Amino acid sequence: MSSRNWDLGTIRSYGNLEFLAKQLVEGFITGLHKSPFHGFSVEFAEHRLYNTGESTRHIDWKVFGKTDKLFVKRFEEETNLRCQLLLDVSSSMYYPLEGYGKVTFSAVAAASLAVLLQKQKDAVSLCTFSDRIETQTPVKSTPSHVHKILLSLQALLEKPKPQKKTAVATVLHEIAEKIHKRSLVVLFSDMFGDIENSPALFSALQHLRHNLHEVLLFHVTDRKTELDFSFEERPYEFVDVESGEAVKLQPAQVRAIYRERLNAYYTDLKLKCGQYKIDLIEADISEGIEPILTNYLVKRSKMR
Repeated sequence: MSSRNWDLGTIRSYGNLEFLAKQLVEGFITGLHKSPFHGFSVEFAEHRLYNTGESTRHIDWKVFGKTDKLFVKRFEEETNLRCQLLLDVSSSMYYPLEGYGKVTFSAVAAASLAVLLQKQKDAVSLCTFSDRIETQTPVKSTPSHVHKILLSLQALLEKPKPQKKTAVATVLHEIAEKIHKRSLVVLFSDMFGDIENSPALFSALQHLRHNLHEVLLFHVTDRKTELDFSFEERPYEFVDVESGEAVKLQPAQVRAIYRERLNAYYTDLKLKCGQYKIDLIEADISEGIEPILTNYLVKRSKMR
C-alpha cells in the first residue's frame, strides 16, 4: 500500500502504530549508508602531555607551535545521543479533520524516529504540548520505554480533536532549560500559533541553540490549502480550529493578502533557521510519511 495513503484509518488497519513505525524503519535502514544520528555530547576538557607511541590524532598542533611541546586534547567521555521528540497537539494539528492529517503524520514520524534511535541504543523522550507541556516522559533507551512512547502516540491519534491553542515559543523556552545540554530536539509543528509574534518564536529557537541543543524542525502543513490557499471559487465558512471564530467569504477575497503574509512569515522562519543552524524540514502531508522521512534521513546520513 502506498505511503501516500497512510492516514488514521490505514494506521488502524495495520493493527497499531508500533507495527507501522517498525515497518517504516526497516525501509529507512536499507536506504542509509550509515547512521543519520550520532552522539554529539563530546566536548574538550583539558590538555595532557603526549605519550610516545600513542595516536597523534588528538595532538593540539596550535599549542605545539606556541610551546614546542606535544599536548593531546582530552575530551569528556562520549555518551549516547539524547533525543527529545516535541509534538504540537494543539487543535490546528488535527487539520484536515479527515484522518487528522498533520498530527497523524507527526505521530507516525515521531514513532519511527523513536524506533530508529532505540535501535542505536540512544535515549528518547516524548513531550506533547499545546499552550503548555502536557506530557513528558523520561529520557531512556530501553525497548520497554520506547514501547510506552509508541502507545502514547497511538492513544493520541485515537482521541477526539481537542480545543486547544498553542504557545510554541513559551514551551520551547521551558524545554531549553529543562532538558540535558547537547540534546537532539526534534520538533513537529505547523508553527501557526506565533505568526503574530514571530520574534518571540525566533528567540525561543535561538534559546535552544544557545543551550547547545541540535534542533530539527519538521514544519508540518497541508500545503495546498494552508499555504497556497487553493480552494474552489465558491462561498465558504472558514473556522479557526483553535478559537472557533468563523467567517464567511470567497477565497479570492483574501487569497492574495493571505499568501503574502504567510510567505513573509515562512521566509523569515527559513532565514532564522539557517542563521541558527537549525534543520528545517518542510513536511507537506500530501507527499506521504515515508518519502519525507527517507529523503531527509538519507541526506543527513551522507552529510555526517
